[in-house]
Amino acid sequence: MDKIAKILMDEFSLKEFQIVNTLKLIDSGNTIPFIARYRKEATGELTDETLRNLYERLTYLRNIEAKKADIARLIDEQGNLTEELAKAIENAKTITELDDIYRPFRPKRRTRATIAKEKGLEPLAKIIFAQETGEDVYSLASGYINSEKDVNSAEDALSGALDIIAEMISDNSEYRKKIRSLIYENGMLSSKAAKDEDSTYSMYYDFQEPLKKIANHRVLAINRGEKDGFLTAKISIEDEICIDYLKSQTVTSKSGCGEKVALACDDAFKRLIFPSVENEIRNMLTERAGDAAIKVFSKNLSGLLLQPPIKGRTVLGLDPGYRTGCKVAVVDDTGKVLDTSVVYCTLPIHDKEKAKAILKNLIKKHNVNLISIGNGTASKETEILVSELIKEVDSELYYMVVSEAGASVYSASKLAQEEFPEFDVSLRSAVSIA
Repeated sequence: MDKIAKILMDEFSLKEFQIVNTLKLIDSGNTIPFIARYRKEATGELTDETLRNLYERLTYLRNIEAKKADIARLIDEQGNLTEELAKAIENAKTITELDDIYRPFRPKRRTRATIAKEKGLEPLAKIIFAQETGEDVYSLASGYINSEKDVNSAEDALSGALDIIAEMISDNSEYRKKIRSLIYENGMLSSKAAKDEDSTYSMYYDFQEPLKKIANHRVLAINRGEKDGFLTAKISIEDEICIDYLKSQTVTSKSGCGEKVALACDDAFKRLIFPSVENEIRNMLTERAGDAAIKVFSKNLSGLLLQPPIKGRTVLGLDPGYRTGCKVAVVDDTGKVLDTSVVYCTLPIHDKEKAKAILKNLIKKHNVNLISIGNGTASKETEILVSELIKEVDSELYYMVVSEAGASVYSASKLAQEEFPEFDVSLRSAVSIA
């Protein structure tokens, strides 16, 4: 069993055969609705919800593994892959963590730090960052004056060295991870008017709310206001919260070198880390808000789609099948499920009279006046039985054959599971047909 399969087995508390068989079915191109309905023996009766969650987690884990391999290869090609770095890559749990690890090795455009390195100031930066010398920093910097490389004074040398230190701090994955958390916990999303005119976004012309509390619909409204040119939005935080954290991690001396490292922390946060993390958090908020909006829209839309198309009728839905039988569901004129059952009537070995008796009982019990038959597998045999049944009942009864398109997909969807948690996936299909 590979590592991903083992992780899935532990996270979902499943048996080995369930994971192995399910992954094999997925990798063979089978859809989740198909597996949920027709491969229960292989998966050990896994529900459609479990299969869907497992598939989403499988996809994420495989994407992470592929990214790990790619990042390790790229760093190795640069000759920088150490044992410690390889271990950090292997232990990364999220794509964001991997991005932070790779950041120092990602090919960069020319930055202030790369220009300073080209001027030969990296050794000075390393001496200052180490904070192990008591020598005056300006005396240290004087040794790197080089007019040919446009380093004309000790101040020029120190400025370039601090640019290099700021980038070193910015590229540290642990620092970025902590600052991302600090900003989310302590930061605010604010918006201001970009135009001096009234609009539908006027309530956001002077708006501010904590990142960790802001409602999803407000995030989307601010995004729309920005796109339409009526708002400007930004994330704000007391800089010292993050800068003090960086100093606590990097400043180890009260010497002149320590003071310069503290200045580099300030520059690293304001110029390099915050703009990047601000974009990441805005994107995260937008993605979260978008997912929530889709759920709300789906819930509202389902009420419209599930309105009964035939007014004032109680409908008996039949989802035909051979080996697994015909699934039965009775719904009233409001769409409420009244009863469910399974009858076996499509194969020569089936007791058709028993099936008719069950259907007759449901018809009488609930005053059914319309039967809906799915047009999939075993539909013809089911239609023949129903036509015979209609001749044998006293009430006025009709039937129609309807398209099963979407019924199987719906029955194994998260929405169907939430709507009818008490029903098996097969019975949900019969409800959909009804």
